[in-house]
Amino acid sequence: MRVVVLGGTRFIGRAIVEELEGSGHDVLVVHRGNLEPDDMPPVKHLHADRGELGAHRKGLAAFEPDAAVDCRALTRADSEIVLDALPAGLRLVVISSIDVYRAFGALNQDLETDPVPLDEESAVRPTRYPYRGLMPGMEHYDKLDVEEAYLARGGTSVRLPMVYGEHDYQLREEFILRRLRAGRTRIPFGGGTWLACRAYVRDVARGVVRVLESPDAGGHVFNLCEDRTYSMRMWSRMILDAAGSTAELVRVADDVLPEDLKPTGTMSQHIVVSAQKARSRLGWTTSDPDKSLGTSVRWHLANPPSDPNIDFAADDRALGTV
Repeated sequence: MRVVVLGGTRFIGRAIVEELEGSGHDVLVVHRGNLEPDDMPPVKHLHADRGELGAHRKGLAAFEPDAAVDCRALTRADSEIVLDALPAGLRLVVISSIDVYRAFGALNQDLETDPVPLDEESAVRPTRYPYRGLMPGMEHYDKLDVEEAYLARGGTSVRLPMVYGEHDYQLREEFILRRLRAGRTRIPFGGGTWLACRAYVRDVARGVVRVLESPDAGGHVFNLCEDRTYSMRMWSRMILDAAGSTAELVRVADDVLPEDLKPTGTMSQHIVVSAQKARSRLGWTTSDPDKSLGTSVRWHLANPPSDPNIDFAADDRALGTV
């Protein structure tokens, strides 16, 4: 197929482009041009701000696409701009999030509302705009709005959990790795019992390609996540093992945990999601988490952030309580 990928130069989008190109599809990456990785596959690029896509209708049509993947739609307006600019009749996939579920909203309110695992029929949040007033620039963010726009056009929504892997700019393992880089041998830690599902970025990319290649996926929602969910303590221990570290996770009270270690404490709602629909309908499978996490940890150790947080005063205060 000929596939337009919107936002295909960072992390998940980049992995999708690599998977598409490796599977023999022709790709046009549409992005602002701010990031041009040297090691991207040799695919076509169209530089355009999302808000200006309407001026590029002819260029998009000239590519003669069969499908499109939108990796960066955060609001209803983001979605509508893209849908208006693309040619009609394409297979459409939009990257969404499991933050659409009611359970995720409950977690933000320190409540518990749902049994787990969640599936595609589980209740979604009854209210919109979960980060309004909490995160600057996110006042209109809501993946429920995004999904509505794409599903109305016969598109497919792919709901993702916490995604880890190479090139992860959200640094999912950094809560452990930044301490290891600094030589910390004792890490303050909560009970570590929270269950939060995850997915490896290359597994996600394969899942998205499976959706694109499936002629009857239109109008559906698919969760993509690993089939086993590790507690925060087990996951953290796996990160330490992958890094070859013997650092100790030291139990402290929840109220003294450093901010980035709060998820190791008591959390009101488990976020465990089932991807059985994707497994049964698409034949999608996932990698061995031990191996994929090891790959991710090694990459992040070799490619540390340019502005690491080296303030461990909160760690020392927490450790001083035990």
